[in-house]
Amino acid sequence: MQGRFCALLAVSALALALGGCGVRGSLETPRANDNTAEAQSGQGKPEGAAPKGHKGFVLDGLLR
Repeated sequence: MQGRFCALLAVSALALALGGCGVRGSLETPRANDNTAEAQSGQGKPEGAAPKGHKGFVLDGLLR
């Protein structure tokens, strides 16, 4: 029983160690951001737009 536990622990540790390796090779450099568009109100909505009404949800009693 203890042998199986040790084997399971070793396989789990190996899987976690190999899973954390990521992509092989050198790091990629960040690309320049060519997007020069600007949001009108900071949230992607046009200024003066009316806020959306609240839709009811089953868990509203717990959340509010």
